[in-house]
Amino acid sequence: MFSEGLLFAFGLTLFAGLSTGIGSVLAFFTKTTNTKFLSIALGFSAGVMIYVSMVEIFFKAKDSLVAEMGLKTGSWVTVASFFGGMLFIALIDKLIPSVENPHEIRMVEEMDEKAKKEHKNKKLMKMGMFTALAIAIHNFPEGLATFTAALTDPSLGIAIAVAIAIHNIPEGIAVSVPIYYATGDKKKAFWYSFLSGLAEPVGAFIGYLILMPFMSPSLFGILFAGVAGIMVFISIDELLPAAREYGEHHLSIYGLVLGMAVMAVSLLMFI
Repeated sequence: MFSEGLLFAFGLTLFAGLSTGIGSVLAFFTKTTNTKFLSIALGFSAGVMIYVSMVEIFFKAKDSLVAEMGLKTGSWVTVASFFGGMLFIALIDKLIPSVENPHEIRMVEEMDEKAKKEHKNKKLMKMGMFTALAIAIHNFPEGLATFTAALTDPSLGIAIAVAIAIHNIPEGIAVSVPIYYATGDKKKAFWYSFLSGLAEPVGAFIGYLILMPFMSPSLFGILFAGVAGIMVFISIDELLPAAREYGEHHLSIYGLVLGMAVMAVSLLMFI
């Protein structure tokens, strides 16, 4: 039987992953891309993830590892795990060809412009499918990160789930737009986009099945520090560049600072 804490963690992970469907809905039911809003929102998401990773998650991992291994060894293992998380997500990124990378910017306006010219284009269908696969691969460790954080600290899990949900919205657009170009079928484009987000709860579930039987304070510390590294890398490599592409440079920075401030205040409220 799943405990309430486990169900809550899986529910948050499901919410974060399936927000790719929101991107599809925006692509189909709006005529223009609100670039300023997306720029601020993506910057906000990056701010939340960077702040919570560096200020909260990293030090919780360090406390756990230091308690088990001593100050020097525990500190070194924390740092190694943090950069190991970065290396892990960087390798996933490297294995995905840049052409199919899900973080290529898409605009809602492209829906009408290209659908007329490239209807039923097999190449676009292939690109959309690869994009969906690429997003699923990226979302797998993100799901584990959200789940681990929610299981450890529900308030932390909510913040991370919201941040990841925001960053999944443009990914939903990136899947649905080329598939719609290729098929002319909004329903099919929506479902591929929606289902690509399922990798997050799947990642959480598989991570739970594999890791939880062996869970100890040391393994928790290593996993949590790795989660911090994954989220910082995603913020720097994906969210901030996307935020700058969608809008003005300063808007993404304002969003970043706002995200950090909101996260800081929310953490202080739970002291």
